[in-house]
This record gives sequence, structure tokens and C-alpha cells, in this order.
Amino acid sequence: MFDIQEELKKLPEKPGVYIMKDKDNNILYIGKAIVLKNRVRQYFQGSSRLSPRIAAMVSKVYSFEYIVTDSELEAFILECNLIKKHRPKYNILLKDDKTYPYIKVTMNEEYPRILITRRLEKDGAKYFGPYSNATAVRETVEFLKKIFPIKSCNKVLPRDIGKGRPCLNYHIYKCLGPCKGDIDKDEYREVMKDICSFLSGKQEDIIKKLEKKMEEASENLQFEKAAVIRDRIKSLEHIAEKQKVLSTTDGDRDVIASAKNKTDACIQIFFIRNGKLIGREHFIFEGEGDADNKELLASFMKQFYNSDVFIPAEILLQDEIDEVDIFQKWLSDKKGSKVHIRVPKRGDKLELVEMVSQNAEIALNQHVERAASEESHIREGLLYLNDLPGVGIFPSRIEAYDISNTGISEIVGSMVVFESGKPDNKEYRKFRIKSVKGQDDYASMQEIIHRRFLHAKREQEELGLLNDNNENDKVKNDKAKFSKMPSLILIDGGLGHVKAVLEVLNSMELSIPVLGMVKDENHRTRGLISPDGNEYNLTKNIQVLRFITSIQDEAHRFALSYNKKLREKRYKGSVLDEIKGIGPKKKKALIKHFGSVSATKKAGIDDLAAVEGISIANAKAIYEYFNG
Repeated sequence: MFDIQEELKKLPEKPGVYIMKDKDNNILYIGKAIVLKNRVRQYFQGSSRLSPRIAAMVSKVYSFEYIVTDSELEAFILECNLIKKHRPKYNILLKDDKTYPYIKVTMNEEYPRILITRRLEKDGAKYFGPYSNATAVRETVEFLKKIFPIKSCNKVLPRDIGKGRPCLNYHIYKCLGPCKGDIDKDEYREVMKDICSFLSGKQEDIIKKLEKKMEEASENLQFEKAAVIRDRIKSLEHIAEKQKVLSTTDGDRDVIASAKNKTDACIQIFFIRNGKLIGREHFIFEGEGDADNKELLASFMKQFYNSDVFIPAEILLQDEIDEVDIFQKWLSDKKGSKVHIRVPKRGDKLELVEMVSQNAEIALNQHVERAASEESHIREGLLYLNDLPGVGIFPSRIEAYDISNTGISEIVGSMVVFESGKPDNKEYRKFRIKSVKGQDDYASMQEIIHRRFLHAKREQEELGLLNDNNENDKVKNDKAKFSKMPSLILIDGGLGHVKAVLEVLNSMELSIPVLGMVKDENHRTRGLISPDGNEYNLTKNIQVLRFITSIQDEAHRFALSYNKKLREKRYKGSVLDEIKGIGPKKKKALIKHFGSVSATKKAGIDDLAAVEGISIANAKAIYEYFNG
């Protein structure tokens, strides 16, 4: 028996991390302390000074653990890592834990390249970003390859210098031809330095440089080359005009501000590099509307900068945060140079923070509007389903099923679950079709329905739930993956699919309403169909249509992702890789056509040549490999 009061007396007067747990040993909250004894005891000295969220957490604490560290900074880092690993319920969590794209220029190589990456490494390369729009990053890289005469082929330099003839780009002045040996690595690196200057926002310097080269080309009567340079200058001037200057001083900085309403909070961050805005992002913290702004900002920064992101030299904040010195030390150590955290009180920087705060307010309002719209179509959708003949009970748990296949292989089924109208991902299940040969959607659907409810019956018998329907929604045993029963089944398909499913349910003596989700000739959700062939057209009921479409799309997405995963696993490696002239695309086409490598081995030359993308020469090579 864990005695909290006794354990509080044993706490050391040292820095460290504490971990609050409930009676089932689940982690509720993780925090750090300069002095563990003082900090942890504060939680149990009355709830009047605690926020509602923390007071709710304390009421559930059954035990706690702690880890002593040598310093406050070590405790800070350990807290960040443990929160990232365990994601406790009562910590303010950054749910959108995604990585951002960067443009990488490999200045650590003799002949640098331009790459797109989501990993920051200390490898001597130059990184630019982060960018919040991956499409814009790809477009920027393509633009750079068009404007600057760098190689875009796959030749490895300097290994391949002098091997083979240069490509067309060399002859039309779009590549300096390093593979031909016409330019040495120092000259080529100068071009890559110009690219780095462009990405740093110094377009004006590059334009002046190019104007000088254009004049030299004209003087040497190289008018075609001068025209190419002129076009590059125009493109750069266009880009320079589009970039918004947010600061009169150069430098890298992130600007962070928040907005809150009664229920939720939003944090907006602007990424400014060399005084220019290159991207922005916002994060919604649902249920944190009453959080202290200092705690909200600090929690965000711990989780955001603990991931693989670029750390600028300066971070501007809307409000002061506690332990700013520890934050600065942590970030400076991660960056490898000094990082300053500031809360501006006047001037351009204050105006910048206020602008970011206004954007946070706008993003939060948009979130509220979207949430209200979503709640509206969920409510309307559930009420509509409940009123349909044959449904009768409120469909609190909806299960939707779909089949996905590629040819005669990788036939899979999906089961997605919506509780009270919202997706419950942990309840999703996927099935690989075992008993059906070839493409037969009806039989495949019958197989997954039979397997799903056979699992349920077995689990209910094992857990003693067969005659205790009230307990179905309370199953907490990890083994109970199918015991919760649906109040409605939705099938991606028409009347034939519905009847096929009902045939299985009737044979298992199960009485569950079933409806089909039907589509129009453009493959868009049109309505619902009942077992008696009654179709309910939803095209005039936009709220309900959105709800049903979201369910159908989710079932399709989940089935398709599983199908794709299996296909990628099958295509990844095979004996076909050893045949000359057969690359990944042709290998994929062969396996898709014949269903397996084994079937491909048995095919004749004519059969092989009939596969899209396989030439007669390829067909002969494949046949001779297996039969030679």
C-alpha cells in the first residue's frame, strides 16, 4: 500500500523529475523540480491554489515516483524526454508532433547538391527552413534548379567526371557541365554559395552578380548566354518582390504568441529567417482555455524544440516564462551557439509579436467554427440514422466496413469505428482475406463480418460477458479487441453487399441494423440503402451527407492504407531484382499482373511481353533467367 503522506516525508531536497500515477499505474503527470521535496508537497497541501486541471489530476493520484538529477538543467531535459515518451494525460501536450521540411545544401561535399529533408544533422551541410508548406519547398527547389546552372542528373561527382557525354542542359546553358570537367569544383561551389545566399534572403547581391555576368556575355558577343542570364535575373526579382520583410534587421528568429477562449487555446509561431517570413504554423490545445499563459508557452516550447527543428538565435515571446535562464541554456546547448529568449515591450519587435497574437486569435476562431460545423453534422447525422426504419436505437457505436484489392492479391478489409459520431482509432481493425480466391467483394465482406463477430463471441465467452450486455462498453481487458458490439453497421456498397452481410449475421443469430453507403457514377457518396432496397438520397441533406461521407472515406482510407502496406512489402525485394533491365516499376507491374513471383516464373515470353511496360527484350531476359 502506497502511503502518500509517508512518501512525501522521504522526498530529497535535490533537483529531479517526479511522475504522478493512478491506481492502475498509469502515468497522469510528469514535472520537474529544483527541490523535489518542496515541489511535490505543494500538490497535496490543499487544492485552492491549484488550477482545475491539476486539481483533477491530484484527485486521481495513487502514487508517485521521482528521479534525482545532478542539476536543474538535467531535470529540465529529462522532463522533456519523458513527456515526449509517455504523453501523460494531464500535461499540456503538443498533439501535432510533426516534422518540417528543410532545404539542405550539401556544402560538406566537393560538388554540393540540393536536397529536401526533414532531419537536421550536424554534418557540415547548410540547412534552410523550417517551411510549413512541403509543396512550396518542392517548388522552390525546382525553381533553384531552373535559375542556377547546377547539375540535375544522378551522376556522382567527382567519380563520374569525364564518363559519358554531357546532357542537353549543358548545351542550353542550364548546367555548367561539372561532369564534363569544364568547371572546377571551386567555381561550382561559388554557384552553390549563391544558392545559399538566395535561400538566406540575399537576392539583391545575387542579382548584381548576375547583371555583371550578363554584361560580360554581351561584350563577348555571347547573346544567347546573356539572354538566359537576363531571364534568371527577372525570375529572382519577381521572388524578391514577393518575400515579405518583417524586420529591419537581419537574423533568424521565431515569434510565438497565443490566444485563448473559454475552452481551448491556440499557439501561433512565425519562422523568420534573415528578416523575412518563410513560414508559419499554429497548434490547437483543446481543453486548455483556462491554462496559465506562462505554463502554456513553456509547455509548447519544451515539446516543440525538443523535436528535430531548427533553433534560431532569438525567440520572441508574448509573455514571460518561468526559468527563462534554464530554457536559454538548454536551447543554446542544442544549437551550439547562444540563444536569446525575449519579451519585447516596445518597437518593431512588439508589433511583430502582436501580429502573431492576432493570427493566433484568427486561427482559434477558425478552429471553433470548424468544430461547431463538425458537431452540427455529427448531431444531424446521428439523429437522421436513428429515425430510419429498422435502426430504432440511437447508433452510439457505428462500425463501417470496406474491401480493398489490387488484382487477385492483397485483398483486405477494414473495420472503422465511430463512437458518438467521432472516429475511435484504437478500435479500428484490419483483415487480410484468407478464404476467398480472386475478386469477390460479397464473399470477402462476408468473411470479415464472420471473423469479426466470431472473435466477439469467443472473447465474450472467455471473459464471461456473453449474457451481460451492460458490461460490453466497460471491457478494459487488453485481450478484448472485438467484444464491444455495434448498434449499426454501415457497408461500403449497395444492396448486394447489405444482403451478403445480413446472411452472415442471421446465421450467427445476431440482430444488428445494416445499411449500405452507395455512390453515384462519379464515385461520390449519394445516399444509404436498406435491406429492403429502399434508398435514402442524401444529396439534398448536406449535413447528413457530410457525416456519411466522412465515415465512408475513413473506411476506404484505412483499407487502402493496409493494402498499400502489403503491396510495398511484397514488391520490396524479390529474385526479379537480379534480372538485368528490370527495375522497381517493371517488377511492380509483373507482380501486379501475375499475382506473385512464382507465377511470373511460369509465364511464357508472349505472356510476359503482354505486361504493360515490359518489352520483348525484357520478356526474353526474364524467361531465360528462369528457364535458361
